[in-house]
Amino acid sequence: QVELVESGGGSVRAGESLRLSCAASRVIVGVHQMGWYRQGPGEERELVASISSGGVANYGDSVKGRFTISGDTAKTTVSLQMNSLKVEDTSVYYCNVYSWSAGRPYWGKGTLVTVSS
Repeated sequence: QVELVESGGGSVRAGESLRLSCAASRVIVGVHQMGWYRQGPGEERELVASISSGGVANYGDSVKGRFTISGDTAKTTVSLQMNSLKVEDTSVYYCNVYSWSAGRPYWGKGTLVTVSS
């Protein structure tokens, strides 16, 4: 069973930065896309950023210009650099990897990011 393990969450003040990292317990074959989602209390899970196997990045509107995603499909690792954090970025962040060969997504257990004013 492959596990995705996130790290780098924590508590910061508005305007500060955090870097989230995610690594698979073993390399996942046939990765189509990797990304980060977040879900706050009582909210639906939303896309924060994704990166395709070809290196094309996509961002949610609320994080464009502040967050940067990077990844290595050969190692099944993905990171999210979060700058200029806002209070509304407070959420649990989940790593996601979709494998076309496995025909399924993989999810991490989540890491909490708390931004205070």
